[in-house]
Amino acid sequence: MTADAPAIVAFGGGHGLAVSLAALRRITRHLTAVVTVGDDGGSSGRLRAELGALPMGDLRMALAALAGADEWSQTWADLFQYRFGGGGALAGHAVGNLVLTALAERAGSPVAALDLAASLLGVDGRVLPLSCAGIDIVADVTGLDPNRAGESAEVRGQAAVATTPGRVAGVRLAPAEPAACGAALAAAAAADWIVLGPGSLYTSVLPHLLVPDMRAAITGADARRVMVLNLVAQPGETAGYTPEAHLHALATHVPGLRLDVVIADPAAVGDPDPLARAAADLGARLHLAPVRVPGEPALHDPERLAAAFRAVFAQDGAVAVPSAARPMDGQRAWPGRQPGAACADSSGVGCSSTGGSGHRIPSGECKE
Repeated sequence: MTADAPAIVAFGGGHGLAVSLAALRRITRHLTAVVTVGDDGGSSGRLRAELGALPMGDLRMALAALAGADEWSQTWADLFQYRFGGGGALAGHAVGNLVLTALAERAGSPVAALDLAASLLGVDGRVLPLSCAGIDIVADVTGLDPNRAGESAEVRGQAAVATTPGRVAGVRLAPAEPAACGAALAAAAAADWIVLGPGSLYTSVLPHLLVPDMRAAITGADARRVMVLNLVAQPGETAGYTPEAHLHALATHVPGLRLDVVIADPAAVGDPDPLARAAADLGARLHLAPVRVPGEPALHDPERLAAAFRAVFAQDGAVAVPSAARPMDGQRAWPGRQPGAACADSSGVGCSSTGGSGHRIPSGECKE
């Protein structure tokens, strides 16, 4: 867009994308979130199964992360994040999931529904789905049967892949070639920077690169590409993975992918040389910066992550000047929704709520 306000498109899902957006909104108002739509657990999965709806949980969290700082916008953002308790039919449903599903039915388009909700929440930027139809994540997993350690079995569905006790050997999508959202493709084509991660490697990051049209848009864009690595390996999806193993998995699944920068926290890396070599194999330089919440090894700090982005953008010739300080990572909580409290997710995947000073990444990102 301009040297001091780059156009940035952030790809991902769950709390990983939310923390990326919380950081990037400090840098530019020309910000688009492209959100994966493979969720089949929790509230989103129930609405998807019952109504054939697009899974709205990750889209809802992205809207809340970009909501305006004024009282009106924050009131609506809090309401969207509110989750019903009890044991009835509404138990576990997030209000925003229900509203977005209803808006999509009335407007006839999830993009129109998201734009309407964005106006209600005073969103800076735009939130878009990866595809306007839900996709399924299918993984080949080894080690599920201890008596047949080398054999691979198919695990289907985001919630099952995120919590598998086996080792993920690879993932694919069903349908194999879903159509990408046209507005998301246009945003990628116009971007100055494309941001991947942090987030679940196989269920939040890679799905964007497995949709053929979006893969072509990301790999062929004039934009520079930055990957933000997770702080810890994720139980289930990436248990036992080193930081460089995440990059090797990207390279294996997306031949020809080129990155410009890989951001990692030095405390999460150990020996940086193998990671620097893996980054170089993708055409990228390694940028080490403290991005975690002090004392919380698994939580990204939005302000620290924003500082890392600023340094990367400045070093690569796209100097970014932050807009007026509007930190969003300490949002007000409704009664019973204390910062750091576990979300109500029927898949059993734990995570922090949107409150608190950081966002929890390692345990499946709480697809909700």
